[in-house]
This record gives sequence, C-alpha cells and structure tokens, in this order.
Amino acid sequence: MKLLIHICCANCALYPVATLKKRDIEVEGLWFNPNIHPVTEYRSRLEALRILESRWSLLITYIDVYGLRDFIRNVVNREKERCLFCYLTRLEETAKHAVKKGFNAFTTSLLYSPYQKFGMIIDIGKELANKYSVEFLSEDFRPGWKEGIKMSREMGLYRQKYCGCIYSEMERYGVDLGI
Repeated sequence: MKLLIHICCANCALYPVATLKKRDIEVEGLWFNPNIHPVTEYRSRLEALRILESRWSLLITYIDVYGLRDFIRNVVNREKERCLFCYLTRLEETAKHAVKKGFNAFTTSLLYSPYQKFGMIIDIGKELANKYSVEFLSEDFRPGWKEGIKMSREMGLYRQKYCGCIYSEMERYGVDLGI
C-alpha cells in the first residue's frame, strides 16, 4: 500500500510512521498546517519535521503556508467549531494530494494524540474518502502515545506545548475563551 500521512508535527508522526513502516507500508508525509500560531511556533514545528525527515530518510511534501489569517477569518465567532474547520481543511488537502499523486490511501498523525477529537477526525476522513474515492486509514495510534514521547525525547526533537492554534494556546495557558 502507498499511504500519504498528513503530519501535524514531528512528535505526532514518530509512532504512526514507525508502526506503518514495520508493516511494509510505503509511507510519505504531507506538511500542511495553516492553523499554527505564532509564526515562531510554526517554524519550530516545521524545523523539527525537517530534522525527522533527514534522520529517517522520509519523503515529505511541504505546503509551507503560514495561513493564520485565513484560519482566523474562518473560525472567528465560531470558536466552538474551530477543530472541525481545522481538521477538514488539513485532511481535505491531504485527500486531494493523495489522489493527485496516486496514493492508495491517506491518514493523519492527528490520530496519535489523545488530545485530539478522534471521532470527529475519523468521520471527516471517511467523508473525504468517499468524496475523493481514496481510502482513509482510520487507525487508532493513541496506544503508542508514551512510546512516541520516548522516541521524541531520545531524538531531541522540539516538543510543542499545545495543539497549534491561537485558541488551543490560550486554553493551554489557562485563558478563558468565554465560549
């Protein structure tokens, strides 16, 4: 199987990529994360992925767009639905890229984190699989959470402290969003 994995960050990619490669699945990555704030955070995560790419000889396509302005325009006054917009935006780009480049399936490293909305991601992935006629691998990588953290620490990769968007940063540091 030739699989395209959307990568939200190097840390969340470690366990899923290692697991998939052990099964002899041909894995390539896609970096597309227009939600990450601030730009210094975006650059730190991007650099960590480039380090992982080099160390593991991964093939990764970069859609290097700092898209905070568009992200905010699409979620302002709809902050409760921000994750839906964020997941849909990134997974739809991944599904389109998978079809365009001839992959059999697509998935996302978001399925690794216990902090993400797993069911919502699965539902979106399945809808997009149907829309674009490409399989969505809906594997639950969360059981490898601790193993992935260990791998990340051993590699000395940059480790972020929140999901990525301005709202998740505020929540992480105790700011009441009032939503």
